[in-house]
Amino acid sequence: MASGLARDYTSSRVYQFYQLTKPRVVSLIVFTAVIGMFLAVPGMVPPQALLAGTLGIALTAGAAAAVNCLVEQKIDAVMARTRARPLPSGRLTSFQALVFAGAVGGIGLAVLYHWVNALTMWLTLATFVGYAIVYTVILKPRTPQNIVIGGASGAMPPVLGWAAVTGGVSADALLLFLIIFAWTPPHFWALALYRRHEYAKAGVPMLPVTHGDKVTRLHVLFYTIILFACTMAPFATRMSGLIYLASAVALGVVFLYYAVKIYVDYSDRLAQRTFRYSIFYLSTLFTALLVDHYFRF
Repeated sequence: MASGLARDYTSSRVYQFYQLTKPRVVSLIVFTAVIGMFLAVPGMVPPQALLAGTLGIALTAGAAAAVNCLVEQKIDAVMARTRARPLPSGRLTSFQALVFAGAVGGIGLAVLYHWVNALTMWLTLATFVGYAIVYTVILKPRTPQNIVIGGASGAMPPVLGWAAVTGGVSADALLLFLIIFAWTPPHFWALALYRRHEYAKAGVPMLPVTHGDKVTRLHVLFYTIILFACTMAPFATRMSGLIYLASAVALGVVFLYYAVKIYVDYSDRLAQRTFRYSIFYLSTLFTALLVDHYFRF
């Protein structure tokens, strides 16, 4: 009976709208935003800022993901990892996705404006436009550097969380932005390497398609080195202490190992492992920031 209920839910309209929001991606966005909230204050985050900020950011991020799915449904239809999404599979229509994105995004921005603060709402709106329009519509179909330039939108969540609690943006918040901004290229290009044939078939000018594997592998290594350097900044500026430093070094050494291996001894399986590790890396790094914030040596 339980399995039957699970099948009914996964085939339901509600579940299809939920999938339209790219919940796995949004969960990482919300996680880093919440960490930004906690890092912004020495004690506990005010409950209203925490709850309303999290809800507003999550809803707006989900709406941006829905717009991304709407714009890229033809591309998604020819790629193995995305062809089962609600739009290319025909389980939702473009009109339904558009109305859903507008409603969810509008509610999210309204929550931020009325129960958080205007700055967070405007920054979140700018992030929405940056991802859904600038990255998805303008950059991704036109330049192999799409993920570098468009990565600015993906790096904004901790800044949004910081602004939700403090009403401003500090240098420490920008350090969090910088870490995610540097993390995005090696994270996404690892995926692009083992999905390069699908991107080529879909006509998306990802770096492995336009410049080849070797150049992309070099870029993965280069940006991983930059990322390692960026993760030292919170300790150098005394934003964090030894718990974070030890975690950042350990996590960074493993990431560098993967990047070097990708460059000198590439395989699709290795690229897959690197992509999966990059997600673990970011979530663990931000967890270390949080632990260090409250239990600093």
